[in-house]
Amino acid sequence: MNAFTEPLDLEATHRVRTVWISDLHLGTPGCQAGALLEFLRRVDCDTLYLVGDIIDGWQLRRSWYWPQSHNDVVQKILRKARKGTRVVFVPGNHDEFARRYVGHSFGGVEVVEDCVHVTADGRRLWVTHGDLFDGVVQCARWLAHLGDAAYEFTLRANRWFNVARARMGLPYWSLSRYLKLKVKRAVSYVGDFEAAVAREARRRGAHGVVCGHIHHAEIRTIDGVLYCNDGDWVESLTALVELADGRLEILDFAEAGSGRTAAADQSASSMAFRLL
Repeated sequence: MNAFTEPLDLEATHRVRTVWISDLHLGTPGCQAGALLEFLRRVDCDTLYLVGDIIDGWQLRRSWYWPQSHNDVVQKILRKARKGTRVVFVPGNHDEFARRYVGHSFGGVEVVEDCVHVTADGRRLWVTHGDLFDGVVQCARWLAHLGDAAYEFTLRANRWFNVARARMGLPYWSLSRYLKLKVKRAVSYVGDFEAAVAREARRRGAHGVVCGHIHHAEIRTIDGVLYCNDGDWVESLTALVELADGRLEILDFAEAGSGRTAAADQSASSMAFRLL
């Protein structure tokens, strides 16, 4: 059940206790920076967790891509920190370069390896990106980079496809998300990942875990452990939010707001792709 069942008012600010977002992949054409900026403007919080893969260092090393809209996202986050929001950055595998700065604070943004968040109703949630539980990333790094390149190709094809859908007045549709849900091996990979993360959360004595990494937003209980994945801002435009009473909800911004304004946002993405 989504906490934001009505379209979000463009002029209103919606207050929640905590927000978790991950897998923004700033520095890639696939990043939905326009929708992300709109989300950051509309939703205010006491604590903002950036749960890894915020900046895509892998992609930037291959080909530099940094439009003004990505700068705007960074500036918006820093502005929130200046205005009193606690901003915590948990690096992932695509921005692993930031792990060397764990324990430091930049512009009011705390950099941590992982952390524990205590909800308003007293639950302890372990916050981690999740890449440490991905066997491909940990044991076959070359294969992870190959898979990342294939994923980027799928996203580029998907952008062209959705430009055509937008011109026909059809809503956004994610090819890679569909494949992940339908292909047997992908479903098995997601399930194995979720179970491994939940086991580690239990070992640490936490009531639950919040992670990202696999671009699949979900809240469910695994063997008594609350598993929360905040999704991504490349395909699904989702965030995990904690309400004032401690309830946790997945906010699907593509549905809750105008988030993915298909014609404008997808056309902008395709234009950036053509300029590469």
